[in-house]
Amino acid sequence: MSTVVAIDGPAGAGKSTVARLLADRMGYAYVNTGSLYRALALSAKRAGIDPGALTSEFLSGLKLEFRGADLYCNGELLGAELRAPDIAQGASMVSRQKIVRDYLLPVQRDAARTQWIVMEGRDIGTVIFPDAKCKFFVTATPEERARRRMAQSGEIAAGADFEAILAEIKERDERDSTRKIAPLKPADDALIVDTTGLSIEEVVEKLAKFCRQAQ
Repeated sequence: MSTVVAIDGPAGAGKSTVARLLADRMGYAYVNTGSLYRALALSAKRAGIDPGALTSEFLSGLKLEFRGADLYCNGELLGAELRAPDIAQGASMVSRQKIVRDYLLPVQRDAARTQWIVMEGRDIGTVIFPDAKCKFFVTATPEERARRRMAQSGEIAAGADFEAILAEIKERDERDSTRKIAPLKPADDALIVDTTGLSIEEVVEKLAKFCRQAQ
């Protein structure tokens, strides 16, 4: 198995930006597993089916694969459409299903068979790569994460205010951390990094230093 850096954490904590920059600094490929759940939510929307009740028949008709950092579904490169607010909500519903977790496990592990990767998500260090030497749980206060979400174009519904976004983040945290299948939580041996009040560069340097010491 190639070298894996596992980064977990809640939505809006900055883990995607940190993971991407860390991958660049280390010369690794960057893999965002959240895009897999969004891809399934998007596919369900296109098919007109409930993203919270996917079937083995539906999943068997999809081929998801990473080519470097790019995600393809049945040969189609997926991009900006994955960032739509309704797809983000659908992804949370998709991720609660055991059938989906079982389906995506080999997809995620295959991404590390031929390359060194920084993989980020919500259960990378606990389920996907529990033996990874470098594990991080990147978080921030709900209020800080709501402020960051407000600043991201295309990530929030039209007309949504700070309080609505904050409530949505807290609701998703509760849903993700209490689900029976692969709940959101730090791995026992993960370094917990609170990014509240820190610059991106400070966070990336902290993670890079840990990775260098672990090698």
